Amino acid sequence: MTAGLMQTPPLQIIDILKFAASAHANREVVSRLVDEPIWRYDYAAAMRRTAQAANALKRLGVKHGDRVTSLAWNTHRHFELFYAVPGIGAVLHTANPRLFDEQIVYTINHAESAVLLFDRNFLPVVERIASQLTTVKTYVMLSDEARTMPGAVNAQSYETLIAKESDQIAWPQVDENRGAFLCYTSGTTGDPKGVLYSHRAVVLHAMASGLAGAFGFDAFDVVLPCSSLYHATAWGIPFAAPINGCKLVMPCDKMDGASLQELIVNEGVTFSGGVPTIWTMYLAWLEKNGQTPGKLQRVVIGGSAVPRAMAETFKKKYGVRVLQIWGMTETCPLGVVATPTPSLAQAGEEAMDEAIWTRQGRLQFGIDLKIVDEDGNDLPWDGEASGALLVRGPWTIQRYFRKDEDATGADGWFDTGDIATIDTHGFMRITDRKKDVIKSGGEWISSIDLENIAVACPGVKIAAVVGVPHPKWEERPILVIETHDGETLNADDVYAYLDPRIVKWWKPDQIIFGPVPLTATGKIDKKVLRSRYATALTG
Repeated sequence: MTAGLMQTPPLQIIDILKFAASAHANREVVSRLVDEPIWRYDYAAAMRRTAQAANALKRLGVKHGDRVTSLAWNTHRHFELFYAVPGIGAVLHTANPRLFDEQIVYTINHAESAVLLFDRNFLPVVERIASQLTTVKTYVMLSDEARTMPGAVNAQSYETLIAKESDQIAWPQVDENRGAFLCYTSGTTGDPKGVLYSHRAVVLHAMASGLAGAFGFDAFDVVLPCSSLYHATAWGIPFAAPINGCKLVMPCDKMDGASLQELIVNEGVTFSGGVPTIWTMYLAWLEKNGQTPGKLQRVVIGGSAVPRAMAETFKKKYGVRVLQIWGMTETCPLGVVATPTPSLAQAGEEAMDEAIWTRQGRLQFGIDLKIVDEDGNDLPWDGEASGALLVRGPWTIQRYFRKDEDATGADGWFDTGDIATIDTHGFMRITDRKKDVIKSGGEWISSIDLENIAVACPGVKIAAVVGVPHPKWEERPILVIETHDGETLNADDVYAYLDPRIVKWWKPDQIIFGPVPLTATGKIDKKVLRSRYATALTG
């Protein structure tokens, strides 16, 4: 075999920031912080501070292959760690602060991190769990010296720590297949599972996610990631934005409507992304205060299906295009994005919107998709046949961290746990999670479809559908509704809205009003609902 005669430098994450610091040196990075003034600098300055952070980590004893844990919000300091840690060949474990204490402890101990860097308002959490952390030796508060509270863990100030260091460093050459980020699943069942992203996977993902068929970034974009840096690296935006020269705006932990609006308008944000609950609050704030979203052009929504009413409001009232996204921690996380195609456009704007708003997205380069039946047979891409969704590709998991067996089948396909259809255009639509689909009298009911219809009912903020045991039909759906503040609804109102929009046997047997529990990643916690209402139709 004749080998190609091209150079083969490894794909390294630090090279993304190096590129941004050269090609887009003066493009801004803006960051809110915990009780500190807004921070502003550019990619050139970010590169210098990242080198200082890397030198500081080395002085703390962090070596090639070691794990370092962050417990932090979306800030410029966390952004620096995203490059400094893998830049020296170590692995950044982004701990999820919304997990229970015992799950946070489990992930840090499982990662065997020696250094824990955390935002100031997580000090109470850190102090609660410190005695249970078996490997952490050093604590660093992501704060300036004046505001650092050492607390019981004797935390050092991040700013003081890096101020002592040179802003120059000889970055080591790291094998592109070495680990770079350790992200844990949210652990809704059993212990959280670690997914170890490689340099190669992250860089390829960053290149692909900015393409026109995905996020569609260019150097004029101003990007506000409302997806959390600690959750699957915020959909890869901390890499995709710099590689495209975008201005980057970090919201810290302030995701309420007023705080988002201030950044969106003042910083000229053109692109943002987050889970539906964030945009529900934001749209309600805009409506209440009679404001518009400035220069915002595109909002990518993932984590759960996009309510049609939300997409329609963004487009028809504010001129903002809504794109759905689907992915998993196990896919680094981009899987599909719902962006238009010429063949869809030929069907007219209304048909195109219908496709984009009701499907999670279309086939992207780098992710192979297929759906199979219960016997593992491939199903057609006709938009009708539904089956288990399998994926594979260069940024899809092969094996969970510290597990001996592969997470994929012998042919490399990873079972996502979702049930889906794929149409002739390559658009994939999640119809349910395997564990959430409702089997009633031998017929299947999609909880996702029912939720999407219910949430469009006036006054409904969140709608959750779960199947619970039924003495005759095996399972039947119940609907749990959380209303907008100040709204009063009763079951008759909701049934009147649902009846003309659903088939008769999909009608929920019971409608319950109250708060809808969310998981650590902002999704509806159906495990809690199934447990809470297990006897709703039998007791």
